[in-house]
Amino acid sequence: MMMRLLALFTLSMAMTVHADDAQKQVPWRSDVVGVNYAQLSPDYWLAKVNEEPAPLMTQGQIQAFNQQLIDSDPHVVDPLSFYPATLDKQKLTDLIHSISSIPSSARFYADGSELSASDFKTYTDNLALDSIQSSNPVRYGMAVTREILRTFPTHERVFNQGMDTDLDRFQETGIFPGDPVAVLHASKDNQWYLVQNYHYLAWVPQSAIALSDKDTIRSYAQAEPFVVVTGSKAYTTFVPEQPQISEIQLDMGTRLPLVKAEDLPTQLYGQNPYASYMVRLPVRDEQGKLHITSALIARSQDMHVGYLPMTSKNIITQAFKFLGERYGWGHDYNGRDCTGFVGEVYKSFGMKLPRNSGEQGHGQYGLNNRFDKQSTTEQKLAVIQRMQVGDLIYIPGHVMMYLGDDNGQPYIIHDVKGLGYLDENGQMYRGTLNGVSVTPLLPLRLSETTSYVDRIYNIKRHRWPQISPATKH
Repeated sequence: MMMRLLALFTLSMAMTVHADDAQKQVPWRSDVVGVNYAQLSPDYWLAKVNEEPAPLMTQGQIQAFNQQLIDSDPHVVDPLSFYPATLDKQKLTDLIHSISSIPSSARFYADGSELSASDFKTYTDNLALDSIQSSNPVRYGMAVTREILRTFPTHERVFNQGMDTDLDRFQETGIFPGDPVAVLHASKDNQWYLVQNYHYLAWVPQSAIALSDKDTIRSYAQAEPFVVVTGSKAYTTFVPEQPQISEIQLDMGTRLPLVKAEDLPTQLYGQNPYASYMVRLPVRDEQGKLHITSALIARSQDMHVGYLPMTSKNIITQAFKFLGERYGWGHDYNGRDCTGFVGEVYKSFGMKLPRNSGEQGHGQYGLNNRFDKQSTTEQKLAVIQRMQVGDLIYIPGHVMMYLGDDNGQPYIIHDVKGLGYLDENGQMYRGTLNGVSVTPLLPLRLSETTSYVDRIYNIKRHRWPQISPATKH
């Protein structure tokens, strides 16, 4: 069945495609199999979606989904309640080692030199293990800027032996303004905190975190009314001489409380705020403490009051806002990777997901169609043909989002490094995507003998109830 479908699939290898008269003026060249110019527009896919009478999940269901995820999944937590007031020495040491352990395989710097035992000692010394007390208070804070979360408290980049310098092996993920964190430890150089956000434990520069008490942080995180960033990125308005609130980057899914109508002034920082969203923005003072101040975001920015309704059309629209963004391993390069991409799309609806693809794919939440080594291609194709917009497809180390069907072929949008397929001569073609891309699913291959479909181990749909018996194939 797989071969029959592929035989019907036109491997469009023409290097220039013109979809209509308006597009004839747009130079376009592609080695991506089975994709034409028109398919790079969200409108092309939106036209295939029927009107939905109601959201796929209501806000009440999404919030219940999040709470059940926190209650049942070890990879998603409420950082403000997850830890006791203090951690004993063994517990804190174990937590540090759970993220900051010396890898079993070699690591290399960008100049090709291998990290030595002495190099790793520099990093492990900065863990400040000798400063851990018998009882260590847990503090709390909030991110005030987009920042990196790291394996060790260092900015130095290290790589595997293959020296793909896009994949910094000390890079874990990102953190965003307004994210609450538990602060567990400080580095020896006092430049980094070990923090737990809702789905990750790692090291972050102290300059990105403002300390406060749990009640203040929770009140901010739950405040209403609020706006959500619905563009790939938005920015606060420029304010002369106030860099802490000026042109702050806010990524998709960031939630910011609005200043209430009765508190709106007619002038702020020399500007009339009536044409802006006036938000409450977290900032860090010189002592590292949290303050909440007012900031403006122009109404021309891509924002939405409250979370977006979770509909098929909104899933497509949100996903396409990242189209062409460069792949960023662990939110590197001011971008995101495959799980960051799907995570931010769903965050714009208010939904939380585990950070890594394996945690998502193997998680019990959602409606799951699981496959094992005994599963046949026909069994997988039967599920693929029933997919709905927004379903997530998991292979080891990667996640893809189902976009829609075109002439009987399933298409996906995903944030991906490589490109591989069999050309018209049956030879393996290897190229690169290295960004958020639209591709067909069936032709994609990892090698001459292994397709993406061969490696699919789960197809997940986010619906309520959250946890349901997985369908095994």
